[in-house]
Amino acid sequence: MLTQQRTLDATYRLRRLRRTKSLRRMVQENTLSPDDFIYPLFVQEGTGRREPIGAMPGQFRLSVDLLPAEVEQLSALGVPAVLLFGIAGYKDAHASYATLRDGVVPQAIRAIKRANPEMVVITDVCVCAYTEHGHCGIVREDGYVDNDASLSILAEMALAHAEAGADIVAPSAMMDGQVQAIREKLDEAGFTETAIMAYSAKYASAFYGPFREAADSAPQFGDRRSYQMDPPNAREAVREVIADVEQGADIVMVKPGLAYLDVVRLVREAVEVPLAVYNVSGEYSMLKAAAEKGWIDERAVGLEMLMAFRRAGADLIITYLAKEAAEWLKGS
Repeated sequence: MLTQQRTLDATYRLRRLRRTKSLRRMVQENTLSPDDFIYPLFVQEGTGRREPIGAMPGQFRLSVDLLPAEVEQLSALGVPAVLLFGIAGYKDAHASYATLRDGVVPQAIRAIKRANPEMVVITDVCVCAYTEHGHCGIVREDGYVDNDASLSILAEMALAHAEAGADIVAPSAMMDGQVQAIREKLDEAGFTETAIMAYSAKYASAFYGPFREAADSAPQFGDRRSYQMDPPNAREAVREVIADVEQGADIVMVKPGLAYLDVVRLVREAVEVPLAVYNVSGEYSMLKAAAEKGWIDERAVGLEMLMAFRRAGADLIITYLAKEAAEWLKGS
């Protein structure tokens, strides 16, 4: 057992490599780069529309014609990817708008790829923003979400995005078997190179509130606890992730991020595929609100939060802070 004297002996001084900024950089265990970021975008029909999202300062609903300038700015900052969420032109019980080949998301994919072919385009595959009821699948007469009946719609939606040029489709509905259904649909249609980023461990979280305003996707009755994960469970997340990998997921995800760093670590230890974490709207909005009050240093806290995701084991970070963080990192 080390004595107090031995602990304080110069041989055991841990502070030596913390003395200067250069020393700290040299031995830094984890790094943060714009290469790690994926920037979410909310896209809507029309032209010249840039509507601020009240609960998410600095975020907007954009019409398709404004996307090229947006992705040009992201590319200049070194951010390599965007994640698209569509605002439905109309809603019905069967999410028919979600599978349209000329819907707003396919339009957005084509516009981005024309303007910047190197930008990685990822699309959210879920019907909550396209249904009258706001749930992530088809709802039966008894009010229960029908898992198996929802799979074909999710697969068709993913195919519509792949046909438009999406690099990655990202099923987020938390329907059992959604990854397999999408993989089979894409492969049958010849889109074997289109990757799948699965929202594998997506929790029924209270942190999604601002997003539901942005995407107009709040459920009109009940909640999503019957299909999204229960927040007290961690081991179950590993089962979800392994199932998605076995079904063909190329990337897996934990959502939300900040309150689920333990889950990020468990998943990182369980699988070898790339791991994404979603720095969700509630986390973003809390940071913005506290910074606006002057209670925290937004830059310092924002970068510390993003580094926490990397330290826990995430390879990719979906974050509304991507543009600001890329700027912050340039000046660090």
